[in-house]
Amino acid sequence: MNEQNPLPPELTAALARGLVSRRTLMSSAAGIAAVAALAACGSKGRAAAGGGTPTAKAAPTDMSEQDKVVNWSNWPEYIDVNDKNQTHPSIDAFTKQTGIKVNYTEDYNDNDEFYAKVRPLLAAGKDTGRDVWVSTDWMASRLIRLGYAQKLDLANIPNHGNVEDSLANVPWDPGRLYTLPWQSGFAGIAWNPKATGGKKVESVDQLLTDPALKGKVTLLTEMRDTVGLVLMAMGKKLASFTDADFDAAMAELQKAKDAGQIKGFTGNDYTKPLAAGDTAACFAWTGDVVQLKADNPNLGYALPSTGYTLWSDNFVIPALAQHKKNAERLINYYYDPKVMAMVVDYVNYIAPVKGAKEFLVKQDPSVAQNPLIFPSPDVLAHSQVFKGLDPVTETKYNKKFQALISG
Repeated sequence: MNEQNPLPPELTAALARGLVSRRTLMSSAAGIAAVAALAACGSKGRAAAGGGTPTAKAAPTDMSEQDKVVNWSNWPEYIDVNDKNQTHPSIDAFTKQTGIKVNYTEDYNDNDEFYAKVRPLLAAGKDTGRDVWVSTDWMASRLIRLGYAQKLDLANIPNHGNVEDSLANVPWDPGRLYTLPWQSGFAGIAWNPKATGGKKVESVDQLLTDPALKGKVTLLTEMRDTVGLVLMAMGKKLASFTDADFDAAMAELQKAKDAGQIKGFTGNDYTKPLAAGDTAACFAWTGDVVQLKADNPNLGYALPSTGYTLWSDNFVIPALAQHKKNAERLINYYYDPKVMAMVVDYVNYIAPVKGAKEFLVKQDPSVAQNPLIFPSPDVLAHSQVFKGLDPVTETKYNKKFQALISG
């Protein structure tokens, strides 16, 4: 489905993989304004979670039995690839097993950019041309809240019980009735020992105040990770913090910025400066760090003792999808531990499926034994998921955070 991109070309170009993370908002001034406008128009006056499709008159006819096809949108470079012919072995195996053709499109470059493409169709009660896509937790929460996500028929996903316990009951989708995670990860602290003089950087307080790091620190443009890490360092719980807590965390960030401690806010474009030593320390995502350490084994990474965010990117079946059952069959397939192991071995994020590690112990022990890919139960227990936000609060928090970034 070829839809005109509603964003200007210069912003669209900035959303390429490696410049803007799969989890981040646009950080340019124009991008901030666009995102704020989208958040406002996308949430005002809509139904609460589970309220059904606001504009759809009736449930669509599922064409799964007649059309052996499923249309799947995902982020670039977020699935296993055969480097020789650039095919996706797991998708090929699914088609061979089920007879269902997968039209796989890597057109999900940014949550808000993608939302801008599909929202007009969803709001008008029209099919988006997609049967399933992968949205980051906060965007998945918004889609559920607006009635733009369909409830899963778990009878078609018997493997759903394989979801990791830490992701099985998130506050924005209790009981996982609308979503299941595709990949997951932590946000913590990374540092380059050459740029820190050999010093480790293991706490949020040190990152924001250590004079030795002044002007050489970057934070993430993803509000939930940056503010979330600061909130936890202040002793707050991400499932229950207040507006006053949020404002206090923002004050700490503003103080660090005003002091010259922070040189900027980034998506996952922090990776090259960190590897080169131009950035001494930063907030960083585990998947990026695993890949960086393959070439720069001396890079340091810490999960703060005060807590760290656990995020997920999630399967979502949009309202009016034409092949819902086929999408559920696809989700079920990837919830087979052997299949998920194939994906995780390539992308190096946290496997959301129980049992995937056991398959990798023999196939790729270095991945199976990596604590950032397969964290222990104790490590998972110290992570926190950022709570779901109502439309007014989401817009309010985003505006305050974007003002910090652009000010």
